[in-house]
Amino acid sequence: MSSEAALRPTARPEPDGRRRRSLDSRRRIVEAMIALVKEGDLTPSAEAIANRAGVGRRTVFRLFSDMEGIYREIHAIMRDKVEPVRQMPLAGDTPEARLHALVDRRARVFEEILWLLAAAAIHRHGSPVLQTEHAAIQQELRAILQALLPPALATDAQLIEALDAVMSMDMWRRLRLEQKLDAEAATAIVHRLVSGIAGG
Repeated sequence: MSSEAALRPTARPEPDGRRRRSLDSRRRIVEAMIALVKEGDLTPSAEAIANRAGVGRRTVFRLFSDMEGIYREIHAIMRDKVEPVRQMPLAGDTPEARLHALVDRRARVFEEILWLLAAAAIHRHGSPVLQTEHAAIQQELRAILQALLPPALATDAQLIEALDAVMSMDMWRRLRLEQKLDAEAATAIVHRLVSGIAGG
């Protein structure tokens, strides 16, 4: 081998065509399920997902083996989607003001994933992935809330439980989908509840 050849960078092999097609199909399947859920089909069948994604039904199960794989992918996508909102600073000169800023931020996050929240609530009882993800998100939201409270309130167990409940994903889903309020009205109600609980 010449010295010139030895100095040339080793060419990296092109991604395998089959792998590229598999990744593309996987992405289309996840996007198809998200689209169907947002359109109101909270329990889309594998056939419906395959039709929307433009793949065969067998491809859905081959790529994900079962629905748990799809749920896991959707949660990852949605976490990425709402991350910029979650990272917004909480403005306010007082703990109460920052608490209300947190209400506004959560409203934006929950609204972004509203239909997926509704679908997850239906499927959660039979899905270890959804149960694990739900528990992790609840713990994260609770930790953010507790960190925001001043020491005098952070030790009030009943107050924390009440705030955790009224600012929860479940409350947002109820206000939007069961009580059929628009996002602005739902946000105003959560603010009112928080004011009544926290006294601010």
